[in-house]
Amino acid sequence: MVLVVFHDSSPICRYSVSSYRLRAPLRSNMSVTSIIDRLEAWGPGTLPGLDSAQSMAYCRKLALGHYENFSVLSRMVPESMRNGASVVYAFCRWADDLSDEIQSSEQSLELLAWWRAETLACFEDGKAAHPVFVALASQIDRYRLRPEPFLDLIDAFEQDQRMSRYSTWDSLIDYCRRSADPVGRLVLRLAEQDHDPVSLKRSDAICTALQLTNHWQDARRDLKERDRIYIPSECHDIADLETRMKHTIEIGHAPDQTFLEEWRVMMKGLVERTWPGFEQTDQLLDTLPAENRPMIWLFAAGGSQVLRRIMQVNYETILFRPKLGKLAKISLLLSARRAARRRSS
Repeated sequence: MVLVVFHDSSPICRYSVSSYRLRAPLRSNMSVTSIIDRLEAWGPGTLPGLDSAQSMAYCRKLALGHYENFSVLSRMVPESMRNGASVVYAFCRWADDLSDEIQSSEQSLELLAWWRAETLACFEDGKAAHPVFVALASQIDRYRLRPEPFLDLIDAFEQDQRMSRYSTWDSLIDYCRRSADPVGRLVLRLAEQDHDPVSLKRSDAICTALQLTNHWQDARRDLKERDRIYIPSECHDIADLETRMKHTIEIGHAPDQTFLEEWRVMMKGLVERTWPGFEQTDQLLDTLPAENRPMIWLFAAGGSQVLRRIMQVNYETILFRPKLGKLAKISLLLSARRAARRRSS
């Protein structure tokens, strides 16, 4: 099968499905159905012809089929939001895999250009062939969705293909503004709680903190698997940081007597700069209806718990990836509703 990706109505690439190659190794949370398999079924040039109900079922299955810290369709998500949340998740999952799981940056950018064109067509005239966009088109009027958050997310995925190092904190925050903040704004839109500029600003702060936490947690994996370093160079004075990071990853321990302590000091500073975002959680919860609070509390608490785990392992994220265990996740799930009830009493 020949795939033709269009941008501004002009073909910009022509590949067979077999010409796309996965990055290796796959992340452990990848579905057994790889992005290559999904491109063959639903990629550019395919006309699957699913109706909106079938497409929504596809999005729900995709959301439930991937491991995340917490399922997007957990009981914390109000029933009225679940279709919308499924579509947003499926949109992000596809875009993320087009960015991260295709070996060639050039091909990733071509596929993301196709994804952008599909997004614009969906919002402009409701035309859609891909099941994610068929489902999205069916929810636009219901939730009064706008294209900007989706396009901002694509911008960030494209940036990951063009920019793999950051020199300043401000440049990283600008990336987070497009890679993370739109998700929070979409959640508030699905909950019909995005009318207050102050609440939007608090949501942005929390989402940026979540993204930064993920960067610190995944510092080792991002360099090893994606050749990306999100730590801004202005935030440390470690000599030959990248070379020493790679050496540490290769040998499994610090390459010299000073590197690990230098890393701890740097990471401690980054963690301290991240905490203020999570401190916006209580103020945001106070503005939300009771049914929306458990979901928001859970996401924020999950991120702050990961940040605490980084502290508990003495900031040594260059040696391994700290994560929450099963008991910690269960405890958070049980705490979410209790926390929401306490705030409403």
